[in-house]
Parts: sequence; C-alpha cells; structure tokens
Amino acid sequence: MSDKTQSRRAFLQRASALSVAGIAAPWALNLAAMAEASAATASDYKAIVCVFLYGGNDYANTVIPYDNTNYNAYYKLRPTLAYSQASLVNSVLTPTAAPLDAAGFARQYALAPELAPLLPLFNTGKMGVLLNVGTLVQATSKLQYTNKSVPLPPKLFSHNDQQSVWQASSPEGAASGWGGRMGDLFESGNGNATFTCVNVSGNAVFLSGKTAVQYQVSPGGSVPFSALQHPLFGSAACSTALQTLISQPRAHLLENEYTRVTKRSIDANSALTSALAGAGDIATPFPAANPLGEQLKLVARMIASAGAVGAKRQVFFVSMGGFDTHDGLVKVHPGLLKSVADAVAAFYAATVELGVADKVTTFTASDFGRTLSGNNDGSDHGWGSMHFMVGGAVKGQRFYGVPPAVASNGPDDVGQGRLLPTTSVDQYAATLGKWMGASDSNLLSLLPNLVNYNVGARNLGFL
Repeated sequence: MSDKTQSRRAFLQRASALSVAGIAAPWALNLAAMAEASAATASDYKAIVCVFLYGGNDYANTVIPYDNTNYNAYYKLRPTLAYSQASLVNSVLTPTAAPLDAAGFARQYALAPELAPLLPLFNTGKMGVLLNVGTLVQATSKLQYTNKSVPLPPKLFSHNDQQSVWQASSPEGAASGWGGRMGDLFESGNGNATFTCVNVSGNAVFLSGKTAVQYQVSPGGSVPFSALQHPLFGSAACSTALQTLISQPRAHLLENEYTRVTKRSIDANSALTSALAGAGDIATPFPAANPLGEQLKLVARMIASAGAVGAKRQVFFVSMGGFDTHDGLVKVHPGLLKSVADAVAAFYAATVELGVADKVTTFTASDFGRTLSGNNDGSDHGWGSMHFMVGGAVKGQRFYGVPPAVASNGPDDVGQGRLLPTTSVDQYAATLGKWMGASDSNLLSLLPNLVNYNVGARNLGFL
C-alpha cells in the first residue's frame, strides 16, 4: 500500500469535496483530510517520545548475549570489541519469562554496563526490550532475501535512506513521516494544533504530516523573533509596526501564506512561553552537559504545560548523533550509551514527578543496527537492531520479538552479522499508534506496509 492510499471512506469524502471544489482542489483535499482526522479525538492525555540515535546504533554491544553458549559466539565474532562476560554480571536482565529463540531455546541477555541507569526501569516493569526490529516491507526469510523474491526496503544500509524509511516508510525525499501522520489524526482534538508534533532537535521527516506541521523548538523553549521580544531600535512602536508588517493578511496567495506562517510562529511562541512559565520548573535532576537530557527536559516541561495549551495527544522527537562507529567503537560507544541511559532515566523520573508516567511512552530508534562481525576497530552498516520502550504503560521486564541467532552466516545473518529483521518498524509503530488511540483503519493509512501483516501480528503487545 502506498503512502497515498487511503480507505474507501476517505476516498469518498475527498471525492465529494472535490465535486464541489472545482479549481480549489488542494484546499478541498486538506479539508477532507482534516475531517477524516477529526474523528480521532481524546479526552485524556497521551504522548509518545521518539529518541532517534543517528548513525546506526551497534546492537551487539547494547543488548549483549549472556548465556555461555551465545556469549562465546558473540565474543568469537568480535574479540576486539566485545565486553568481557565478567563486566556484565551487574547488568544482566532478569525478565518475567526468558526469551526463546526460533528453535525454542531460552536465551539470556545483559545490558551494556553503561546502560545501568535503565536496569531499575526494566526490573520494575517500566521498560521492555524489542529484539531484532528493522525496516521491512513484509515478513522476509533469508531465502527470500537471497533470491530477491519479495519486495525489500529501498537502499538498504544507506544512512539517509534508512533514516527516512524508519521515520516515514519511504527513502530520502519522503513528504511525511508516521509520527506526523499520527499527528494528522489528533491535531483537531488539541486546543492548539501547533503543539501536536514537536521537534526539539531540528527538522526530521518523522514529524511531517499531511496537514500537521512539526513545531521546532530548542532545548530552551521556543525561538522568538528577537526584534519583537525587545523594543526595535529602542522603540516599542517600531516593534509593533514590524509585527503588523510581517503578520498582516496579504492579497497575494504566497505572500499571505508566508505571513500566516509567521503569525502562527509569533502566536505559538507567546502561548508556549506563557504555558512553560505557568507550569514552573521540574525538580527532577537531569544530567549536566548532556544534550539529549536537555532536549528531554524541555519535553517534560512541555508535557507539564500541555493542559495550558489544550494538548491531548502529542508526538515528540529528540535525537543524538555519533553512532556511526566504523572505528573507535570501544572508545566512543560506551559514552554514547551512558548519555542515552542517563537522559532517558531522568526523563522517566520527571514523568513520575508530574504524575503522567503512564501517559507517556518513550521509545528508541536508529538508522539500522550494525554488523556483528567487527572490522577490528568498529562495526559497519547493518540492518536489524535492538530497541527500548519506556513508560508506565509499558508491559515491561519482558523481551519482545525473536532473539536472533548469534552466528556467522546463520539463519538471521545476511552477511557480516547484518541481522535480517524478524519484527518490522511498521509493527513497532502500529503498537504505539494503537495505544495513542488510532483505529485499525487509521493505522493502515499511517503505515503503508502494515497491510502485509496478519491482523494478529500488527500489535506487538508491549503497551
């Protein structure tokens, strides 16, 4: 199913709108999309927070095989990169039920020692681990991959394209992402639609919707027009004149759209600044000199002020780079993981402080996993990976998905330890979308590859 394919109901809505719209077709399409989205209303509050790890996180040194058989296989495949088994003793994961591999054998995993701040979240049922998830068009076996007998994600192992496929189900150049398309469903139910999709780390296709527009902020809050924040040339009258000039309606279509967007930015800055001030500060300490922690602290502050701006459903995006570890993995990667763990643990604690821990779900994502086989000093571009889901609503202390075989040229290896995913991003996203309140038909529109999975396999059950 393509990104543009919609349900029959949506098609009839739009056809009806077009029949009376004539040359105003683009506006009619937007109105029809808004009408479709308006059905997804909510009376409570929920938010999802995507933590994107740019560069492709090394999965094998993140969630590490610990039982003797699989640890030994892991060490043999990356002797210069592997953690010692002794160093993992204090970060062994103890799930409510041991994960079973494809052959039905129980497996044991440990977190990298630097992820220790997340261990209490797992042990108290607030964090789950998703095994071997990645971009797929449909469930794919190694034989099908080798024979190219099923459609595969475009441009595998390419940073830019796989970032886009993760975020939008399409390669680089995609117009909308599944976070933004989720925002399309819920923005009409928010008091101020501007705060539906919020990006704290710069532009990302993940939050671009068909009607929803990602609102970009800095870790310090909204970015104001400095000439409007302080008297221009020392004159309040000059600032007032400037604001009128850059935001008043215009007769020319493009000029008017530009001033409309400018006015929306000015109004959003005013609304957010006031809401954040009214919500006060957060007592939970966040890690110092940690850019991801700074982004997540702003997300926590925005969640605290959601009521002031009338937000019922929000989708947030934060990110961190540096994960392209072709070399220096043992020097660089541990510090990256520590930054992620410290930031995510602090953010969860902040949601507890705010009384919304069960209303906010944080999840990790990345371009792809990396190769299990090392290149002496690092690992190369891979495919499937391991990810975390954190929140009070998460059915934690569990593993989801199928543990991959730790073997060179094994059943889950398409070369150099590149994991062939057994769980798709679409299933991952559908589980989050369902929790947010999207209907089954909505999810098929949001996630174009979801139709290729049986109904019972679309929800992974971690929420």
